[in-house]
Amino acid sequence: MDEAVTLLLRNWRAGDDQALNQLMPLVYDQLRGLAKHYMRGERQDHTLRATAVVHEAYLKLAQSDLSFSDRVHFYAVAATVMRHILLDWAKSNRRAKRGGGAVKIELEEGSAVTWEDPDTIIEIDRLLERLSVFDTRKAKIAEMIFFSGMTYEETAAFLGISTVTVHRELKMAKAWMFNELTPQKQSTPE
Repeated sequence: MDEAVTLLLRNWRAGDDQALNQLMPLVYDQLRGLAKHYMRGERQDHTLRATAVVHEAYLKLAQSDLSFSDRVHFYAVAATVMRHILLDWAKSNRRAKRGGGAVKIELEEGSAVTWEDPDTIIEIDRLLERLSVFDTRKAKIAEMIFFSGMTYEETAAFLGISTVTVHRELKMAKAWMFNELTPQKQSTPE
């Protein structure tokens, strides 16, 4: 199926509208799976549904002028699109922070960020933007794993690096993000 998706993506970008019709059910199911992963653990009365996320992401991807080299590339771009949809939702639903101090953020392989706390989403996006200024690859790895739930293997395949490198780079990115979230102690002159 992976080869079929890659072939359909290439044919679609070459102007074959039938390829888009054949691609849609294959990709839609995968995107829906990603969105469900995002929404896992949300309260029952949550206002945003996985289907709405998928529809918006799919429309943005279908209307883009991007050329996808393969299935992994497509899903990596989808991760970025979903990140921005998630961020837009969080910003529009932002509420006042409760309490002070740093936000606790669980960052694990394949975990994908949940939509429960808009402030957390906005904070992760802010950190990824800052990280990308001086280390684009670490920021991209974090984005692909946190926002799409991609595995180390899928991320490595997209970036053309080893899974060991993905693990090491993600570990460093997480350490950097943690350091940025930790309030710095002010030293007072004696």
